[in-house]
Amino acid sequence: MGRLIYDLGIWVYSIVIYVVSPFNQKAKKFLKGRKNLFPHISSKLKDNKKPVAWYHCASLGEFEQARPVIEAFKEKYPAYFILLTFFSPSGYEVRKNYPHADFITYLPIDTSFNAKKFLAITKPAIAFFVKYEFWFHYLNQLNIRKIPVISFSTIFRNNQVYFKSYGGFHANILRLFSYILVQDKQSESLVKSLDIDQVAIGGDTRFDRVKSIVDAKKDIEIAQKFKQNSLTLVVGSSWPPDIELIANFYASFAGNLKLIIAPHEIEEQKLQKTEAAFPQKKIIRYSKAENQDLSVYDILIIDNIGMLSSLYQYGEFAYIGGAFGTGLHNTLEAATYGIPIFFGPQYSKFKEAIDLVKLKGACSVENSDTFTTRFSYLFEDAEARQKIGEICKTYVMKNIGGTHKVLDLCKKYLS
Repeated sequence: MGRLIYDLGIWVYSIVIYVVSPFNQKAKKFLKGRKNLFPHISSKLKDNKKPVAWYHCASLGEFEQARPVIEAFKEKYPAYFILLTFFSPSGYEVRKNYPHADFITYLPIDTSFNAKKFLAITKPAIAFFVKYEFWFHYLNQLNIRKIPVISFSTIFRNNQVYFKSYGGFHANILRLFSYILVQDKQSESLVKSLDIDQVAIGGDTRFDRVKSIVDAKKDIEIAQKFKQNSLTLVVGSSWPPDIELIANFYASFAGNLKLIIAPHEIEEQKLQKTEAAFPQKKIIRYSKAENQDLSVYDILIIDNIGMLSSLYQYGEFAYIGGAFGTGLHNTLEAATYGIPIFFGPQYSKFKEAIDLVKLKGACSVENSDTFTTRFSYLFEDAEARQKIGEICKTYVMKNIGGTHKVLDLCKKYLS
């Protein structure tokens, strides 16, 4: 019964994507990217003679966890062909030209037919599924073919279906992995409660990724000229509720503070709405800032993708968007720079956010009033600001090393 419900869910999902695609750009890209997919994959792999290491990510966040592993794997096992697949357009469209993978493509929908055909074409020697990717038919076919498959940077919560009395089918999906490297002790205990012994704590490879980002950070001249000697709040991956909170705060804040805002979405209409939220402030977009006197502006809006991780170096504070419903974005990039972090109230699914709040390196705020109160204290107290920033930086440094644990496990299957 569990498999029947699973297959029905996959079928319904496919129909919904098709129905909404004329009105939804993401759904349209989802379908377009999978058109003639098998002939495309076949043409790319027909002349490959190397063993294939297959990495699968749901989207961009999971890719950031896969990235340090891919690059370390490629250095250690240069004879392997790196196949990278994405489920979501938001991952594929941004990283389809990632240079460290030999071939990047969408993953066909998880049906028995698709899984058999995909594996018959790609013939992976080993597979890696990142974090939450638990596709039954792909895992089942990998298991049948005795192809080792590792899940890493995985995290579980006790309210998930795998650990419910009615979750037997989904629990069996986890048993199809050769090994599961989880982020924390709770996740390890939950998996072991299913009588799965092939599990260990491997940490979150994003810590390795953000550390490498800071080590290779780029100087952004426009941001430096904009900032000058002012204290600066970097607002990363903002959504409309985040902008509303920041705008309400900034309208009445009396301190000498500048904002660098990097919206999550940079379509023209959305950029205009962001600008309209600050009617009394002088705003300039990054794309129009060249050769301008940036000292006269209050807000710099980043109207491009890919710069945010380096922008945090220009902030004394960071506000991370998404925690008012869409999903909290990457807090670790800001934490690595050693600055206090703020975000909205909905962060319970993000371990690093929970940890940072407990450590008092990050602060969750429900509205502009609570944000103003807590921000103002740090704005005025440089010593407290530095102490909290150090908490964030230390947290990141203590958690690096997950990539090495994945690579050590590979020895067991690739020797």
